[in-house]
Formats: sequence, structure tokens, C-alpha cells
Amino acid sequence: MLEEVERWLGRRSWSVTDRPLDQILAAKRATTVSVVLPALNEEATVGDIVSVIRRELMSEAVPLVDELVVVDSGSTDRTAEVAAAAGARVVARDTILPRIPAVPGKGEVLWRSLMATSGDIVCFVDADLRDFSADFVTGIVGPLLTDPDVEFVKAMYDRPLGDTPGQGGRVTELVARPLLNLHWPQLAGFVQPLGGEYAARRSLLERLPFPVGYGVELGLLVDALHTVGLDALAQVDVGVRKHRHQSGQALGRMAAAIYRTAQVRLSRGHLVRPRLTQFERDEQDGTGFVPRTYSVDTEERPPMAEIAEYARRRVA
Repeated sequence: MLEEVERWLGRRSWSVTDRPLDQILAAKRATTVSVVLPALNEEATVGDIVSVIRRELMSEAVPLVDELVVVDSGSTDRTAEVAAAAGARVVARDTILPRIPAVPGKGEVLWRSLMATSGDIVCFVDADLRDFSADFVTGIVGPLLTDPDVEFVKAMYDRPLGDTPGQGGRVTELVARPLLNLHWPQLAGFVQPLGGEYAARRSLLERLPFPVGYGVELGLLVDALHTVGLDALAQVDVGVRKHRHQSGQALGRMAAAIYRTAQVRLSRGHLVRPRLTQFERDEQDGTGFVPRTYSVDTEERPPMAEIAEYARRRVA
């Protein structure tokens, strides 16, 4: 590990207990905080997450979060209804910046959420978390409120796979961590580089391009490094993250998108063939394998500061 990274780990890696809630509230002053939950068919978990944030961080006694928005990216279940009933403002992805046709992908939702929110600090939280704790929000928002030199904060945590501790984050260990260590060794100290819980100053996020798909977390982290430098990045230990795990094939598609995001940042070139072929057992006779080919996310959204509607809103 680089000596620079070792020093960074000592200066910019904290525990959620390092900043008590009263200290965070005292530092908030006029700074506004928006929490965004990107959601697609998460009716089983989104309501509990919204309820915890509303109850513990949006009360008169604890007014930490000013805005709680669930951006629904086309759910076919009761995600929007459950989130609204729990107290979130629910916005449909396709109603944000309707001039620009929406494409599928988590990064697309996060990018559009900048247009749908107004907080000085934007905090992203995945909507599939179970046993959710408000520490996920206070932990990553706290450094941004108490330290003006910090611009971008990621949560770090244990990720169990079922009942097995420490075996979650398979794409992180097999794809993202090797890529970062080999190509961006300054980022080798991040425990959960692909984690979906992170917060940043709007003034930074609006200057960054957003990969539309699963590569968004790696893309934002790399681009934040190049934009504001390592010392402006931080991470906070918030305990344990429990969530729905995806199939091996879904993880393969995620890995391809992440590799593509890294490739673009290494060369700013184009993939020769942005496709990924996987194999599934033939459902009809069960004796052979059928190839399934999927497109790899190749589109990125420009920095939000370059979007005319966003610029007009800021002037107004």
C-alpha cells in the first residue's frame, strides 16, 4: 500500500461513533441535507428505511435530514405506494428531465436525482437494506458537516452472505478491488468502493459524469479522486450491511459494466464490442446450454452542471 494511502487511512477513516449526533447537529447550521433512495421493486424494504429516517433524523428534536426522496425507476410492485405511505416524497424517474429520454440503470436514477433535490449535501442509500440503522446516514453525512475539507464520504461495513460473515461483496473483491489497486492505487484504502451508501457535496456531484448503470459507484469514486484529490475523500464504519443478494449471472453483468467504466477512465476510448455472453441450462431439455447475450452499459450522463434545466434552476 502506498504511504499516502496509509496516512489517509489514519486521517480519513472513521467510525460512526466518532461523531455523536449532537455534534453533527451543532455543525449543520444552515447546511441542507437531502437523502435519496433509488428504488426498483423494493416494496419489502423501502418503507422501513423511510420510516427510520423520518422518525430518527427528521423530527423537531433531530432535524438532520431536510429532504427524503425516493426515485422510483419503473417499479411494477408497490414500491412507490409503500414509500409514500412511510413519509417519503416519491418521484418517478421519467418525470425528471423529460426532455432527455431515460435509460435503465441505477446511475441514471442517481444522476436525475440531482435535479429532483435541493440539498447542499446529497446522501444516497440503497433501498434494499434490511435491519436499517440511521447510522448509515449520520455516519456518512457527519464528516461533510463537521469538516469543510471533506467532499465525498463512503460507508464501510461488514457484508455477510446469508449466514456467512464477510463473504458479501463478491464483485468488489473479484473486479473492483483489483482494478483500483492496479490502476488507481490511491483508492486502495476504500473498504467498500462499490457500496451504495455514500454522501457528497452537491457542488462536487454536479461536476461529475454519471455512468448510467452499475458502474456508477466506481466511476464517481475515480472521478472524485481526480477532481478534488484523495484528502477530500473519506470513509466511515457503520457496522453491518444486510441486503438482497443477486444471482451469479447478474453479478457477471455488473462486473462487465464496472470493467467498462474503468476502461473508459483509463483510455477514454470505446469498447470494441460492448456485449457480454453468458450461458444458461436449456430449460426445455436440460441437456445443453443456451447462450444469452446482454448489452454492457456504455452511456454516461454529463455533469449535471452542464444541463440547461439545472443551470436555470440554480439561477432562479
